[in-house]
Amino acid sequence: MNGVSNCRLGGEDKFSMPELMTVKELGQYLRFTRKTLYKLLKQGIIPGIKIGNKWRFDKATIDKWLHHNMEGVKARILVIDDEELIRVLFKETLEEQGHSVVTAGSGTEGIECVRRWDFDIVFLDLKMPDIDGAELLKQLRGIKPGLMVTVITGYPGSEMMERAMKEGPLGVMLKPFDDSDITAAVNSFLHATHSRRKA
Repeated sequence: MNGVSNCRLGGEDKFSMPELMTVKELGQYLRFTRKTLYKLLKQGIIPGIKIGNKWRFDKATIDKWLHHNMEGVKARILVIDDEELIRVLFKETLEEQGHSVVTAGSGTEGIECVRRWDFDIVFLDLKMPDIDGAELLKQLRGIKPGLMVTVITGYPGSEMMERAMKEGPLGVMLKPFDDSDITAAVNSFLHATHSRRKA
């Protein structure tokens, strides 16, 4: 990833030179597809600098833009799954509906994201290569006790699922699923949240 962390939101030293990112690096940093980035640039939504015929992005400015934009979205969602196709499916499906989506390809990366950002809901694949899914859920709840988590699993009756259920209320999404299932899961969460706020 060329040394660019997806979730790092560090401040810049006031005496340091601006940290400029390429389109590729920004895509990795934000977890946006190239197509999405160019669409945002064309609409004048994302702050960029044209140097010659190439776009460059000041990391500090992007961080401010990201923070500002994450305040007004429908939901801030984190997807932790080692399968790239699943991450892309979630991201493309939910961003089309106006949600803000960050993806992580490992449990370690997911933990870093939860430490640095606030999310309304996390989708977590129970079977991860680096950290047992139930243990990962426990660590995430240790960082943010009230975190809403929906577990993605193809093994609902497994011992790991039983351990995950002990970590408190969570949703369950069974594999295989499609974009309509993802939309339904998020809409269900938003409806429940809205209902609690009105009560």
